[in-house]
Amino acid sequence: MSEAGRPSSYSDDYARQAEKLAQLGATDQEIADFFEVDVRTIYRWKHDHDEFCQAVKVGKDVADERVERSLYQKAIGYEQDEVKIFMPAGAAEPVYAPFRAKIAADTTAAIFWLKNRRKDDWREKSETDLNHGVQDSLTALLDQIDGRSKGLPNG
Repeated sequence: MSEAGRPSSYSDDYARQAEKLAQLGATDQEIADFFEVDVRTIYRWKHDHDEFCQAVKVGKDVADERVERSLYQKAIGYEQDEVKIFMPAGAAEPVYAPFRAKIAADTTAAIFWLKNRRKDDWREKSETDLNHGVQDSLTALLDQIDGRSKGLPNG
């Protein structure tokens, strides 16, 4: 039995290409743009071709892990090699001065990291006792009803 509709434009080598694109941080929409198809086609390919789906997933995992490592480095601080370039007055060529730069830890990155990795210890705790507020409201309402039934002015 043949399926109705236009034949798929999918090719087996798309999985490898999609994985590389995903490793570089491409979204499904950007992958679709690369293949010159609608993003719904990418969703369909992921559904119909397991190797394509797995390739995109693996590629995105690689990209996510890279961002995770970068966030961690930003949270704790790091050192990197840099070069300052000077052009002294009267010099024919610039002077290159390599040095080791210390990048300070970023508090926001550290908090973000901890809130996600140590949720129980670092989440914003905002506990509200809803029952207490409801109980107070019910008590006040019952007092008003009780006061009215006894002919007392409400207030």
